[in-house]
Amino acid sequence: ALDEAARGTGAAAVLLGHTRDDQAESVLLGLARGSGARSLAGMQVSRGVLRRPWLEVTRAQTTRVCQVHGWDPWVDPTDHGGGGAPLRSQVRHRVLPVLEEVLGPGVAAALARTAAQLREDADVLDALAVDVLGRVTLGRWAGRVDLDAAALGTHPAAVRRRVLHRACAQVGVPGGAVRRGHVLDLDALVVDWRGQGPVALPGGGEGRRRCGRLTVAGSPTGGGQDDREQ
Repeated sequence: ALDEAARGTGAAAVLLGHTRDDQAESVLLGLARGSGARSLAGMQVSRGVLRRPWLEVTRAQTTRVCQVHGWDPWVDPTDHGGGGAPLRSQVRHRVLPVLEEVLGPGVAAALARTAAQLREDADVLDALAVDVLGRVTLGRWAGRVDLDAAALGTHPAAVRRRVLHRACAQVGVPGGAVRRGHVLDLDALVVDWRGQGPVALPGGGEGRRRCGRLTVAGSPTGGGQDDREQ
């Protein structure tokens, strides 16, 4: 929605007010959900037209700036941390204060540092995955990509699984719906091949191994003779 608004108004950038505290909350929520490194890396300072210039600033500091200048910032009415409040609000008002009380001050800053370190690692792994995907791709058509299963299998799991996730995105499998279980099932077709059948993917897609090729399709490949490797 923000990207569309920027295009509609001709804005070069959209400034967002997320602070270091928001970053810490994102990391905690990611940990609770068992997310991977990219999610735990938190929010980016810059992505497309979106800019977050205050990610290194605390919420208390931004509040103080508003007080000094006599500004009246808008406060989300649902941000009360009580029953019925959004999960992020409850983390903000109930979880982080307890962590600060038990573990000592600086928890939010430590979580933000963790996000920054993970972002550096995730950026490298993502770049490697882009390179490997290009080298193991045997063919690409509308809604389908064929990968060299043996070549892909020589790479570390962290890279290999990112390649598979990107392959799903390339063929139009809904990115937000691709879970770790889907990727692990695809990965088994690469490194634990036992003649198993196709892997169902969100949106009606599937992954299938045949004659050394791992085919990832945005819709069922269907039809034809089953020529899976023996």
